[in-house]
Amino acid sequence: MAEKPDQWTSAIDTTRPSIARSYDVVLRGKDNFEVDRAFVGEIVKVVPEIFDVAAYNRQILGRGVRFLVEQGITQFIDLGSGLPTVENTHQVAQRANPESRVVYVDNDPMVLAHGRALLAENDRTSVVTSDLRDPAAILADPAVKKQIDLGRPVGVMLVGILHHLHDDEDPRGIVEAYMAAVPSGSYLFITHFCASSQDSRDAEKKFLALLGTGRFRTVEEITGFFDGFELVEPGVVPLPLWRPEGSVPSELSVGQRLMYGGIARKP
Repeated sequence: MAEKPDQWTSAIDTTRPSIARSYDVVLRGKDNFEVDRAFVGEIVKVVPEIFDVAAYNRQILGRGVRFLVEQGITQFIDLGSGLPTVENTHQVAQRANPESRVVYVDNDPMVLAHGRALLAENDRTSVVTSDLRDPAAILADPAVKKQIDLGRPVGVMLVGILHHLHDDEDPRGIVEAYMAAVPSGSYLFITHFCASSQDSRDAEKKFLALLGTGRFRTVEEITGFFDGFELVEPGVVPLPLWRPEGSVPSELSVGQRLMYGGIARKP
């Protein structure tokens, strides 16, 4: 039975910023509230390039998904996917291979509402409202089981979301749980805030104070998420440097170094 609109709207908290809606703000979307815009306004004071950072993250999502399709990946679990915007995972993947299947997972009820409307006529894509910190529940979800064959390689995506897990929530163990559930030949795709400058450390303080999450981990810590897997070239690098499709400056700005990312294959 389909959910009625009031069942999800009643769960939307407009009194505090949300991760998905704040990301929508920096992507210059319209699915956000004043509390989200105010939060981003505070971040801009510390990192004026934050809107550009969101664009870099969106661009690497496209490059990464196209790379994975080229490796033969036709099914994706996009964890902490955020609100639908341009060049979503399913659009990139299905343009490269129309057989691609995608499951979006997010705990924000607005993602479910907008996602269902967007994907109403796309039977190879599903949206699941769930907390990525519970891999067992997500992997057992009927929508996931319908779209994803865990007997074949999967692209596990944690793009711009692991930094919203605190250290005591065992983000590495969560990554390992998802990757343990997928077979050899699967890929892990991560982007993450990086403690690459004093500005990034100041931004972390703002995130933690105003949003309650936002860990800017070191390059070594981010690389540690890929332990046991085969990193593809060029490894874990600032987003603009991961397989760029155009020229990049010889010296990166604070914003260009604010997030690092990489992709690795499960042997």
